[in-house]
Amino acid sequence: MTRVQFLIARTLRREAVLAAMGLPMAGVLARLTGRVALVGNARSLGERVWGAEIDAADLVVRINRAPMPAAGSHGTRTDVLALAVAIGAADLGRLNPALTLWMSHKRKRLPWHVARRPGFALPPVQDFQRLRGLLGAPPTTGLLMIDLLARSPATQVTLYGFDFFASQSLTGSRTAAQVPHDFAAERAFVEALLARDARFALRA
Repeated sequence: MTRVQFLIARTLRREAVLAAMGLPMAGVLARLTGRVALVGNARSLGERVWGAEIDAADLVVRINRAPMPAAGSHGTRTDVLALAVAIGAADLGRLNPALTLWMSHKRKRLPWHVARRPGFALPPVQDFQRLRGLLGAPPTTGLLMIDLLARSPATQVTLYGFDFFASQSLTGSRTAAQVPHDFAAERAFVEALLARDARFALRA
């Protein structure tokens, strides 16, 4: 697909055309296996020393711009990047994920250099819509990725850097009241998942 064809498909929200640029979701789910570390962007993670534990996982998943202020707290690897914001080509190249997932329902914001990258995939917009209905608010990128991992064959999923905005995000200065998410609802969703799925653990 040329860039012009991509821009037309993106503008017209041609979901099937955009999805066909990437990997089939069945193949993506099959690759989310083994011991998975999902690293969120809570500022509180900077006070922990879980970097080596994160890097020891079989698969390290990071979110959006994937800040890593210190190896000791955050680790260094990025195998999967779950995106809902634009990221520069240089930063994406530095992170060098094997899989890059565009989680946002806002397809018009999907960058060309993300869509044409090997390992790109576009999870269906129905995932976002289903979670928005359950939560009563738009889900965060982190929750979308948690939900995807819950449907994967991963044997263990450990969540790091998820405090449901109690310490705000490393990637911005907005408070919980200034973002469109319902963090109480997301906490309840995750707590229910932890209770029913023994594969999941939260490192607070």
